[in-house]
Amino acid sequence: MRLALYQPDIPQNTGTILRLGACLGVGVDIIEPCGFPFSDRGLRRAGMDYVSHAEIRRHADWQAFQSARKAENRLILLTTKAAEPYTGFRFAPGDTLLLGRESAGVPDEVHAAADARLLIPLSPGARSLNVAVAAAMVLGEALRQTDAFPLRGEEA
Repeated sequence: MRLALYQPDIPQNTGTILRLGACLGVGVDIIEPCGFPFSDRGLRRAGMDYVSHAEIRRHADWQAFQSARKAENRLILLTTKAAEPYTGFRFAPGDTLLLGRESAGVPDEVHAAADARLLIPLSPGARSLNVAVAAAMVLGEALRQTDAFPLRGEEA
């Protein structure tokens, strides 16, 4: 299981997602260009000291990400433009959960490349959740389904 961020533009969200990945043992792909310098102070502040524990793969662009991605692993796009709720989807251990730019989502070419497009059901009139909140919700369900939550030291 992996998280992938398509051209993130808010360093605090990226830092939070890197912390999420580090804490849950999930690698994070950053598909550049980012809307901020990747070493930005806001990234470190939100990610705290967890960023150094995160397994991060940086890709120069969408094509580089696609070239590096294993074809047998599904690309699952989280988008407000989907019709299928994540709550009814069957996740697999090799899935990559892709999140778009906070300001613009992803372009049509990325939508077309996704193996599945999922949404988080929201109350009427609500547009979207913060990208880090969305990542945590869906990743939590995916890890639950695949029995892939890390065990704490005393439970191992």
